[in-house]
Order: sequence, then structure tokens, then C-alpha cells
Amino acid sequence: MRKLRKFLNSLEFLVDDSTFLHVIENIQNIVAKILSLVMIVVILVAVFDLIIFLGNMLFFSRTEFIEKQLFEIFGLFLNLLISIEILENITAYLKKHTLQVELVIVTSLIAVARKIIIFSFEKYSGTDLLGLGIAIFALSIGYWIIRQMNSKREA
Repeated sequence: MRKLRKFLNSLEFLVDDSTFLHVIENIQNIVAKILSLVMIVVILVAVFDLIIFLGNMLFFSRTEFIEKQLFEIFGLFLNLLISIEILENITAYLKKHTLQVELVIVTSLIAVARKIIIFSFEKYSGTDLLGLGIAIFALSIGYWIIRQMNSKREA
């Protein structure tokens, strides 16, 4: 009984709002650091995969395959850029403890642009391309609004 009361008293500090929020903030920081480490591993694996793919294409592929594989290479490069942007989002969160909407929108624009660059009319229809165009338009407007708000704050 005494040990239970002691245990409950030791948990009482978690009831305090500031202590509880501090614990949550520490957990968020730990998770963000783990995510950044995992993202670094993903980026390194993607770079290695890109190097292997390019090496195979350049040294073991015939020239008619290069044209078909060019869009796949662009897709791999843009995947790396998206990964780097996601790592930048995580790093910015660790530095400022806020999610930067501008970085998220830029990452989204890169992802949609990647989809358009590697778009295949054999797999998708024109309405899919129209949807991607609408997504880019909406993200561009959002980005412009955020930039306008940020420039007014800086002035």
C-alpha cells in the first residue's frame, strides 16, 4: 500500500500542465531526431541506388533504352530532392519547434512536379494530368500567399 501511494505521488508531477507539456516536447524532439536519422539513411540508400542505376544504364544498357530510362532517372533525382526537402522540414522543426508551411508547400510542389515529369499517358488518363495541374495551381497560390505574408512580416 505504501509503495502504491509513493508511486502515485511520483506520478503527480505529470499532472502539472507545464511539466506535462515539457515531457511532450521532449518526446516530440526525440521522435524528430529519430525521423531525421531515418531520413538520412533513406537519402544515402537512394543516392546509392541512383549511382547503381546510372552505372548499369551507362555501361550495360543499349542506347534505345536510355530514352525510356531518362524519365526514370529524372524521377530518381526528384525523389532525392523530395527526401532532402523532408529532411529540411524535420531540421527546421528541430531548430524552431514549429512546422514551416512554406517548406511543406515547396516539398509538395516538387512531389507533384515529379509526378508530372514522369507522367505516362499509357498508365493514366488526361483527367489525371488535369488533377495534377489543379494541384500545382492550388499549391502555387498557397505558396504565393505564404510568401506575401512572410515578406510583410519581414518588412
